[in-house]
Amino acid sequence: MQKTLKEEIKIQGVGLHSGVVSTLIIKPAAADHGIVFVRSDLPGKPRIPALYSYVADTRNCTCLSDKDGNRVSTIEHLMSALYMAGIDNALIEVDNLEVPIMDGSAKEFFAILNNAEKVEQNAPLRQLKVLKEVSFSDDKGNSVSLAPAYAGLRVKFDIEFPSAVVGHQVFNHEITCDIFGSEIACSRTFCEKSAVDYLKSVGLIKGGSLDNAVVLDGDTLLNPEGFRVEHECVNHKVLDAVGDLYTSGYRIIGELSAFRTGHYHSNELLKKLFEDRSNYEII
Repeated sequence: MQKTLKEEIKIQGVGLHSGVVSTLIIKPAAADHGIVFVRSDLPGKPRIPALYSYVADTRNCTCLSDKDGNRVSTIEHLMSALYMAGIDNALIEVDNLEVPIMDGSAKEFFAILNNAEKVEQNAPLRQLKVLKEVSFSDDKGNSVSLAPAYAGLRVKFDIEFPSAVVGHQVFNHEITCDIFGSEIACSRTFCEKSAVDYLKSVGLIKGGSLDNAVVLDGDTLLNPEGFRVEHECVNHKVLDAVGDLYTSGYRIIGELSAFRTGHYHSNELLKKLFEDRSNYEII
């Protein structure tokens, strides 16, 4: 059955790109409501469904927008935590453009949401079962696909970076609550120092620091504490992918295979999936 929160939850933190403090209030919602964001700071408090068709920008994060241009960005870590905490319906008020970046992972989001008391609702769980493989690739050789699976969501993610501290990493597991809690939720966003310098120069990542990102400088890791888990970088890509897949509006029974992809590729994959009704069934 579908689930929602028993009581609202308040979370506060800094936005990665704006550097401005944002407050989230995650509220219970009715069955079949889905995940919907509300810009509580804007006139009329516009509602923006967390659906792939509302994704307006995938550069550096996943950003939603309604037809009037009202936006909420950097939703992917929270969406991933909602998916794995088993929350199907929620109304999420945010008083700024960005969802707080927290520590660059979904660790705190997941801990709060997974431990929160939930209410079982009088409606069946919405699951999307992949029936035929769908895929998307770009002109740089990066590719992603969704194929049928017996049960649950399985992810194979493959990354390759020139930095020796990252190199070639592969994640290949079914996404269970245990694996998510121990290996994925704590995995932080990562980037090269050169990219950080550029983004700062154009007025972005004003809230970014070593407290909420893993920063690489060539073959050197700048974070004094090191990695949290052995393959933190590919695990973070899995974290993002789970959150982006939740913009399908469903829990997915299928196998995701991704090679050097990001938010853009996940969104294009969902477009491919939904353009042909024979690709899937809702069970």
